[in-house]
Amino acid sequence: MKTVAISILGTTMDRRGKGNKRWDKWRPTVSMFQHEDLLIDRLELLFDNHSQGLADQVTEDIARVSPETEVVHHRVNFGDPWDFETVYSQLLDFAHGYRFRPNRENYLVHITTGTHVAQICLYLLTEAGYLPGQLLQTAPAKRDSNLPGQYQVINLDLSKYDQIASRFRREHEEGTVYLKGGIETNNAAFNRMIEQLEKVSIRSNAPILITGPTGAGKTQLAQRVYELRRQRGKLEGRLVAINCATLKGENTMSALFGHKKGAFTGATADRAGLLKEAHKGLLFLDEIGELGLDEQAMLLRAIEDKRFIPFGSDREASSDFQLIAGTNKDLAQRAREGSFRADLLARIDLWTYELPSLKERIEDLEPNIDYELETFSNRAGHLVSFNKAARQRYLAFGRSAEASWSANFRDLNASITRMGTLADGGRITVGVVDEEIRRLKRKWQASTDGDDNPGAAIERVLGEGSSAEMDYYDQLKLAALIRVCQNASSMAEAGRKLFDVSRRAKKSNNDSHRVRQLLEKYGIRFEELKEFDQTVA
Repeated sequence: MKTVAISILGTTMDRRGKGNKRWDKWRPTVSMFQHEDLLIDRLELLFDNHSQGLADQVTEDIARVSPETEVVHHRVNFGDPWDFETVYSQLLDFAHGYRFRPNRENYLVHITTGTHVAQICLYLLTEAGYLPGQLLQTAPAKRDSNLPGQYQVINLDLSKYDQIASRFRREHEEGTVYLKGGIETNNAAFNRMIEQLEKVSIRSNAPILITGPTGAGKTQLAQRVYELRRQRGKLEGRLVAINCATLKGENTMSALFGHKKGAFTGATADRAGLLKEAHKGLLFLDEIGELGLDEQAMLLRAIEDKRFIPFGSDREASSDFQLIAGTNKDLAQRAREGSFRADLLARIDLWTYELPSLKERIEDLEPNIDYELETFSNRAGHLVSFNKAARQRYLAFGRSAEASWSANFRDLNASITRMGTLADGGRITVGVVDEEIRRLKRKWQASTDGDDNPGAAIERVLGEGSSAEMDYYDQLKLAALIRVCQNASSMAEAGRKLFDVSRRAKKSNNDSHRVRQLLEKYGIRFEELKEFDQTVA
């Protein structure tokens, strides 16, 4: 097997020294042939149109130290040697046009000469297999040494570098554990989601959309993504978070995009706005579906162009921010209904992750209990734990059908906080657990009163006495219909839940129409039902 080196002529380092003094200088291309244990049969020398004289001189010098080596010249016009696209294209063209014979020849790609851009491009082309060989790196000899320099052959087959590969795996695992808050979760689907999110958090600055029910942990996850990116040097600004449901009227524009003094009554000074505060950092917009269409349009431009106009200003402002959006609504359905911009949704759902409820990942209840206990203990300044019987009692209830965990991890956090506070000597006993179970049952029962007292649920909507002439069976159906509609963001969403089986047999589904017909039978309008629900809440 012959050994062939591919090298770019070093127009600076290979030119060092004049006359015979050049032999006193280290020249990277010539030095390759001065090592007794590195035998190169052929050199493919790449240079531009202005370096023919230097190429001839280097070729003559190689012939003096290694007369058996053949030197082949290749004219490569890089144009701008610091432009990645140009340099990569020229080197790729060389690779495509060169006749490699890997069965007969071994190839060394010399990455010491050329601009840094050229060296990087040679590395990428070798890693991708366009240049089928190993990397050769040369360096001057140590001071006061008569050796012709040093060299190292680098094999890019990372499978041979177990320490490097294991370090990559370890860093990925550490990032994944961090995103889970240090909790060893057991739900396979959740773990797969977090593993992918760790990669996306490190490799992409594109918007991320986190969906899921209230209390599922969207805010905490956004905080951890921010911290992970900051640790890895992906951003340097701060985390700016806001729940869009708290923004109303003129305050929405002002809070997000800032305002100029005098823009509206009460605007006594300029305000930068949250987008500006998030410059070089991360902006977390929770419940993004609550924004109005005007704010959505401005936000879309700010995401795409990094520019926006503060309220009351005639001059643009700019902010280079990264975005995470959160929602517990069906934004796709809202886009179809016209209450959420389809173009904004298309821009923010490149990476969408749905957080499951606690009930959907109940196998993670126990590690989350341990996490909440540790968190409470740190706040309280002393250790708090269950005794064995109390822990078994609480776990059995938490995994049972009686436990709805309607507020998800907020329910769990509040429950552990209450029991930790009442635990004498830091020990949660069966008595404390039993009291907490009764409290949780009352809480969850109050939120589902319509199940056991359908008449009351109906009369809250249709008025006193409206259920008196209805069979109990009909009351149950109407109360369930009302409850589903009040918990849904649209008639279509309510229909999908109500007709989850029968709709599969239909060629086309008009779930909204079916829900509207049912409500009209009782003189109820969906919009009024939603307004009533918000008023009661």
